[in-house]
Amino acid sequence: MPFKLFCAALGLALAAHAEAATLSEVYREALAADAPYASARAAYRAALEKLPQGRAGLLPTVNLGANLRWNDVNSSLPGGDSQFSSNGLALSAAQPVFRQQNRLQYDEAKNQVRIAELQLKAAEQDLILRTARAYFDVLQSRDNIAFIQAQKAAIAEQLAAARRNFEVGTATITDTHEAQARFDLASAQEIAEQNTLEIRLRVLEKIIGKPAEPLAPLDARAPLGVPEPHSIDDWAGRAANGNLQAAIQRIAREIADQEVARNRAGHYPTLDAVASYNVNNNQNLGALKVDTRTAVLGLEFNLPIYQGGLTSARVREAVANQDKSRADVDNALREANLAARSAFLNATSGEAQVRALEQALRSSQTQLASTRLGVEVGVRTSLDLLNAEQQVLSAQRDLAAARYRLILATLELKAAAGTLGADDLADIDRHLTPARAK
Repeated sequence: MPFKLFCAALGLALAAHAEAATLSEVYREALAADAPYASARAAYRAALEKLPQGRAGLLPTVNLGANLRWNDVNSSLPGGDSQFSSNGLALSAAQPVFRQQNRLQYDEAKNQVRIAELQLKAAEQDLILRTARAYFDVLQSRDNIAFIQAQKAAIAEQLAAARRNFEVGTATITDTHEAQARFDLASAQEIAEQNTLEIRLRVLEKIIGKPAEPLAPLDARAPLGVPEPHSIDDWAGRAANGNLQAAIQRIAREIADQEVARNRAGHYPTLDAVASYNVNNNQNLGALKVDTRTAVLGLEFNLPIYQGGLTSARVREAVANQDKSRADVDNALREANLAARSAFLNATSGEAQVRALEQALRSSQTQLASTRLGVEVGVRTSLDLLNAEQQVLSAQRDLAAARYRLILATLELKAAAGTLGADDLADIDRHLTPARAK
């Protein structure tokens, strides 16, 4: 029977997956090859340099200058004409004593590094979700193809039986045409699903940078459910405190506050400690050519009085950006709340759907056993048996798809709360078979 053949083929397929890649293994490949994540890593390394750049405004600066000149002097003074070479060397240093803008710039740099760290973590979570979706999309397409192929086998038997019955005169040509139409439709569905599988494999290949290896399937007996706590308000609270995008916007608001203070500090005076040492050789002082050595040590004070309104305009710009950052924080918190609540509802409804489909599968299997017995005693036809087998296969396919959706919903829930990590994929690996024994 097609159902038995399908089960046997499925068993062989699972055995062939003994060396299949687990979700964690695919994720490790994605970490090394995914282009968006590589871009995020590079952006993080670039952002780390903001800290030494900001610190530089608080540290001394040292400059060394030198010159070598040829001088041709024409003078109306008697004997004033001369030609000579001269050279000089200058070493100068300055240490900021009070520069409020530089101090605030350093504080901003610290927050920019914090944002970069969170952005990299957000890129990791995004990669986890993209990898998991691509992984289970491929498994679902393969489940769909297996179902369609088993369905085609069942319809092929029905078509052969209809032809035999027509030849002996116990059935009409209509039965044959009906079976042929169903077979052709199943063939079209198989072609479409094969195309979907190829596209999903290319999506996974884009993430890991190479053709995908065989993937370990999900154990049909794996216990799945919504992670603790079982409260939508608790998850919404976790998202408000831990969502990465909300955290990024909160730090961005701090930077906006610092930008207002930094631009206002453009009105403040500055004070620097300065030192210099200059050497000049062969200076022309009339008929004399002298060498000089000059050492300077002191303080330099500067008070900006008017700069054409530039500083005031920058302050107004920073205040407007401050208002924008506050609105961005509110929006990010609302988005986090919505994402957590949506993911929780998807997970809880997905869990209920899995339980319902498990019961539907048991009922279909019971119906199949009853139909098979009815065929043996002559009260059911072979067509009834084929339909019962297809119903079992359909229930298995729908149950597997519901399990995939439940897993993805739980990952999205943890991502909304900011807690999603590679350990969550390792937990899923324990429910993959038989690769978990690898």
